[in-house]
Amino acid sequence: MDVIGALILLAGTVFLLLGSLGLLRMPDAYNRIQAGTKAATLGTLLTLLGAAILMPAWWAKLLLIGLFLLFTNPLSSQVLARAAHRSGAALAPQTGVDHLAEDREDLS
Repeated sequence: MDVIGALILLAGTVFLLLGSLGLLRMPDAYNRIQAGTKAATLGTLLTLLGAAILMPAWWAKLLLIGLFLLFTNPLSSQVLARAAHRSGAALAPQTGVDHLAEDREDLS
């Protein structure tokens, strides 16, 4: 179980590293938010799972932390993206469709 826990911890660390690289390499704020959120969520959940395997007595606390993360991380990234859009953050040239702009036009 120690080897499995260590491998899952390592996988979580790799996802966290890839998320941080995504923050540096993505072309605009919206892509950076997505890369950071998705990779950080998966990386943290894997890290929590690995810690739960290594320390079985902590599983309840780690489960609560994971559930809190699952509820708050996507919500916070959506709020950040909406705030960036409302403040006029530029889209990458590769972006084909701006659904939020279309929704605003429909409301006017």
